[in-house]
Amino acid sequence: MIMSTMFNPNNNLVIMAGGVGSRFWPMSTTEFPKQFIDVFGTGRTFIQMTYDRFKGMIAPENVWVVTSEKYADIVAEQLPDMPKGNILLEPCRRNTAPCIAYVSWRIKAKNPKANLVITPADHLVTDVVEFQRVINSALVFTAETDAIVTLGMTPTRPETGYGYIQADLQEPSLRNKEIYRVDSFKEKPDYETAVKYVKSKEFFWNSGIFIWNVNTIVNSLRIYEPEISDIFEDLMPVFGTAKEQKMINEQFPKCPSISIDYAVMERADEIFVFPADFGWSDVGTWGSLHTIAPVDKDGNNVIGENVKLYETKNCVVHVTEEKRVVVQGLEGYIVAEKGNTLLICKLEEEQRIKEFSAE
Repeated sequence: MIMSTMFNPNNNLVIMAGGVGSRFWPMSTTEFPKQFIDVFGTGRTFIQMTYDRFKGMIAPENVWVVTSEKYADIVAEQLPDMPKGNILLEPCRRNTAPCIAYVSWRIKAKNPKANLVITPADHLVTDVVEFQRVINSALVFTAETDAIVTLGMTPTRPETGYGYIQADLQEPSLRNKEIYRVDSFKEKPDYETAVKYVKSKEFFWNSGIFIWNVNTIVNSLRIYEPEISDIFEDLMPVFGTAKEQKMINEQFPKCPSISIDYAVMERADEIFVFPADFGWSDVGTWGSLHTIAPVDKDGNNVIGENVKLYETKNCVVHVTEEKRVVVQGLEGYIVAEKGNTLLICKLEEEQRIKEFSAE
């Protein structure tokens, strides 16, 4: 494959797509989780929208997806432009640090000068132009330094469902005036604490999007998680060979289960945040979809072609299959269907959906 000259050959995209969540049940299930569904009715799934927003920035042959073995065929079907060999398969779940370690050593074996963007597969970005500007700026910064950069989203409300990043806004970095050192990472706060964070202007939502040079992250893991780094260092000779998957299946389960936040981000010195605002959301619930998706005059989100609403307000109605749906007299409800399952649930009771889906 001939690489276009418009791409920096060192820039790589890593999409983490191993989640098994079914928070959009009945649309999403453990067999077909959120990252592979079309929540917005646009014809593109979350992982496809994630891939789309990097078009023109990173060559298809430099796109990598780390996922579970059972989702390999789904990824290949939904992202046909990327090489199948770039779909890395985890034999079991071990959180984000081993996931990132595997793909980092794998890319390093191919290109020791690689610069990486790490992103979840299932987030929403509405301002793609600004998103690309921020990513390109951060890639230049990490290519020239040994810094680890995380994107911090400017909060629009006192959100209790996100972790926060406290930035030292007194002085920006010398190489990029939009990037600042991280003071601390904060767990998901209670409402009163979240209000304080928003008022202070120095706290940002933790997006879980990271940018770094491959040597920076590899060296950080060597220092802070040698139990993980030793495994992948030993596997370097088999990466890209027919033995790779067999060896990963044997060695990957030996990794401790730990997030990249605990493994590296909260321990390393050269940690920076790039405050940004490009319409980001992790769209983790039907309720969050209700706040993001377009609404009609009565505050309803309607995703589906043949839906009629009467005396209905502030509802999420998601019916994309070829069924005629008529709703009357509901307020603050979720109405969603998939296959032979229909969900009708109060938005305020959404946390109980896991109970329903287990029955």
